[in-house]
Amino acid sequence: MQNAVDQLLAGVNQVLLGKEHQVKLAVSCLLANGHILLEDLPGMGKTTLSHTLAKLLACEYRRIQFTSDLLPSDILGVTVFDQQNHSFEFRPGPIFSQVILADEINRATPKAQSALLEAMEEQQVSVDGHSHQLPTPFFVIATQNPSTQMGTFPLPESQLDRFLMKVSLGYPTREAERSLILSQDRRSILQDLEGAMTIEQLTSAQIGVRGVHISHSVVDYVQRLVSKSRSGAPFHIGISPRGTLALVQAARAWAYLHHRSHVVPEDIQAVLPSVFEHRLRGSANQSGHDGVSLVNVLLNDVDVLHEAG
Repeated sequence: MQNAVDQLLAGVNQVLLGKEHQVKLAVSCLLANGHILLEDLPGMGKTTLSHTLAKLLACEYRRIQFTSDLLPSDILGVTVFDQQNHSFEFRPGPIFSQVILADEINRATPKAQSALLEAMEEQQVSVDGHSHQLPTPFFVIATQNPSTQMGTFPLPESQLDRFLMKVSLGYPTREAERSLILSQDRRSILQDLEGAMTIEQLTSAQIGVRGVHISHSVVDYVQRLVSKSRSGAPFHIGISPRGTLALVQAARAWAYLHHRSHVVPEDIQAVLPSVFEHRLRGSANQSGHDGVSLVNVLLNDVDVLHEAG
């Protein structure tokens, strides 16, 4: 199974140059059975990343463009009356796919954004009083533009909390951008990609992640981090129990990605920024834009080993 995971990583890195750490985070999020939010400027490779993962996994892939006039039914589907059979029939929307790109999610109104809440948490949707199961695997890659741009609706905390990770791809390095200029077009490389991991292998890997051991000492470290976030200034909103479980889940996936059967503190530190940044609010600035500095407070002020007395 590890060989298939390694091939998946190599395939994504072949298309998305110079973003090895971000690619590992995205694959870790997938293996942890979570969802990922990518916040960045247009043209940074967010759509390319989602296309590549879907192609390498041989999964059904749909892209939903979020706009200000998008309705929940445009995402979930609608119930229509079939005159021939004299009965109501549910016609599923694009959410009924295995890999979903929710593009520019914060350009839609809160009502449309909320259509994803049940889908991401319960892997089902409810329409007209009936529940409909979503396919397995179900992986949402949502993108959002910086909130400083015009025409955006900030995601509420309840929506942000549904994302296991929030990641920024950022500008490429000089070497990576030079390779992009001189090498083959990314779309051509994407078309030539072959599946690196079957759905059965992905399911087995996700089960393997849940079996990664975490020691009591590492759990103690996690709890000290979480406790620090709930201790008051400079924190206004601390980490919820769901956020705590998300950190452990992501760290297990990161350890699995590095061929380890147990979690070490470095695994916690590697994934903590992407898991905690969008969940933290500062007492001085409650806008949600100070998550990076608050994460640094946790990493710098909380010791890995507990000092008695």
